This record gives sequence, C-alpha cells and structure tokens, in this order.
Amino acid sequence: MEKWAEIRRRVLSGEISKRAACAEYEIHWDTLKKILTHTEPPGYRQTKQRESKLDPFLSILHEILEYDRQVHRKQRHTAKRIFERLA
Repeated sequence: MEKWAEIRRRVLSGEISKRAACAEYEIHWDTLKKILTHTEPPGYRQTKQRESKLDPFLSILHEILEYDRQVHRKQRHTAKRIFERLA
C-alpha cells in the first residue's frame, strides 16, 4: 500500500515520469495505469462464471461412474471409453 501511494504521489506531482516510474519500480505500464486510476489497490476482481462444457453430460457421467462401482475392477470404464460413449 505504501509503494502504491508513493508511486502515485511521485508521478502525479511530476517528480518522475511514467516511464521512469515503470523502470524504477519494475512494474508494467498497465500496472502503472491502474495505480494512477485508483487511489487504493482495487483487489481481486472475480471474472464471470462460465457454463461448463460438461454440464449436458454430467447425468450420463454419474450413471457410468455409479455403474462402475458395482462391477469388477477390470470391467470398469476407462477415460477413453467414456469419451467414446459420449461422442
């Protein structure tokens, strides 16, 4: 937080240039833009949850795995075999 405030103060007051701040503090140009835009670090910003590509197949997968629990170990589905059944 102190570093954030110091960089912000020095650049906005004109003590050092933006390019010099990036070099001196070893930060990326985009990071410097964030520092100058926000008075405090914005923190983690969670991205939107995407729908899983497996969602349409989850019920089938659960059925296969439940069946596999009841059969002998050598007769269970492999990942390749499950993929073939879904395709």
